[in-house]
Amino acid sequence: MIETVLFDLDGTIVNTNELIISSFLHVMNKHYPESPITREQMIPYMGLTLEHQLHQFTGREDVAELVTDYRAYNKLHHDALVQEFPHVHEVMTRLHEKGITMGVVTTKIRPSTILALETFDLLKFMKEIVTLNDVEHPKPHPEPVLTAIKRLGANPEITLMVGDSPADLQSARAAGVKSAAVAWSLKGPEVLKKYEPDYILNDMTDLYGVLGMESEVK
Repeated sequence: MIETVLFDLDGTIVNTNELIISSFLHVMNKHYPESPITREQMIPYMGLTLEHQLHQFTGREDVAELVTDYRAYNKLHHDALVQEFPHVHEVMTRLHEKGITMGVVTTKIRPSTILALETFDLLKFMKEIVTLNDVEHPKPHPEPVLTAIKRLGANPEITLMVGDSPADLQSARAAGVKSAAVAWSLKGPEVLKKYEPDYILNDMTDLYGVLGMESEVK
């Protein structure tokens, strides 16, 4: 029986996809107008750190200036472009009522993580939040998941990590916890299946079945 559920943030419980893509397009068009980048080129790298993605897109070693521009644009357009995924708040409410411990494990920095959670009233459900600021090695390394487990005093054998990217699934496997891939990932379920998640969620309400709550589905 799963007692702890860890969630990735971007693309998993908060729909920041258009915000992220728009922010990258802004940075690349500003600094590299001669080398346009497409959505299709970005999507495989989503879920990794911002710095890693910018390294990949530009080939630059020092991306500090690009990170600053990205975060400024991202913050300015956050409320207009971020959306809620269906049934997330409903599911978290019921999991909370059932005593399931929940947390977030993300490659975002803490301020933008808190902002996104507060936007959709999800922060109150989270007993622990592990961000890029809290680890030396981000996902797909196991450290972020292991950090959440340690802080929560959770048992890895009855912990589930839910995410939308290969990095989430790889981090979960390396940390010795079960994993669930969300089918609404921009990468698509077929890509995520290659990383052998324990479960595929076609809708957030599928968590009820994973957690043995099927009989309570209305």
